Amino acid sequence: MSNTNDLTSRINERYSSMSKGQKLLAGYITDYYDKAVFLTAAKLGETVGVSESTVVRFAVHLGYKGYPEFQQSLEEMVRGKLSAIQHTEVSYGRIGRSGVLESVLRADMEKIKGTLEKIDRHAFQLAVDTILSARRIYVAGIRSCAPLAAFLAFYLNFMFDNVTNLQTNSSSELFEQMVRIGREDVIIGISFPRYSMRTLKALEFANNRSAKVITLTDSVHSPMNLYSSCNLIADSDMISIADSLVAPLSVINALITALCIRRQDEVAGTLDALEDIWEEYQFYGNDEIDYIDDTLKMHYAKIEDGE
Repeated sequence: MSNTNDLTSRINERYSSMSKGQKLLAGYITDYYDKAVFLTAAKLGETVGVSESTVVRFAVHLGYKGYPEFQQSLEEMVRGKLSAIQHTEVSYGRIGRSGVLESVLRADMEKIKGTLEKIDRHAFQLAVDTILSARRIYVAGIRSCAPLAAFLAFYLNFMFDNVTNLQTNSSSELFEQMVRIGREDVIIGISFPRYSMRTLKALEFANNRSAKVITLTDSVHSPMNLYSSCNLIADSDMISIADSLVAPLSVINALITALCIRRQDEVAGTLDALEDIWEEYQFYGNDEIDYIDDTLKMHYAKIEDGE
């Protein structure tokens, strides 16, 4: 095992036994390893809000002899991350401007194909059954995964009464929104490299409250799976400055479709009610194109004299 994987795996394996201060350090290093590598033990502690001695104990808790050995492992981790970026540059640096569209779309097609070949059908069905039987449904996705979480939560709201898309800039905000989570509830955590420590904390909190945990991530070795009994795996590689999340979105589409099939009456009822509301309040009167009418009508608000 390389040092890059070693530091990450040590943090994941020992996270549940860490003190509050050590968990803060783990979260900062996971999210900002490229900044942490340049900090002394004292400066790292000051940045995170813990003492220098806590930083040293954190390094020892991870199995290192002290902070210098831990920092060396952190340097190896950063070099490994840079190597991955350089590999991306080598792989895609030869693509001419005219070939970008075809190359990226073909790469996304391969990710969907790879996901289809590897995904666990039993885990997928278990996820559907778990969501259907849940009292409350929580969805967690941070940073680049936030649009995936919002997309999933949007459609879940058509089928279920109590869906919460966790909105947060801090772990404390997560816990405030999850304060009532319990054994009859489910949380769906979505995270891909770089993994979100806030999402991991949300899953840990849910697991401690005996809630069901479903994850959508990129590998069986993902730290998101530490607290999950139902793991949905989808390919996601960074081929440019943006992560490719096409395959995870396809899995989400399949999940939504499977749930819709099982709850057809509820979905139909919700859509009928929404149509009545839209018609009554004319929400989309000036926004949507009526394809039945072959003319496009523009509506302008009348301005009374003197206004």
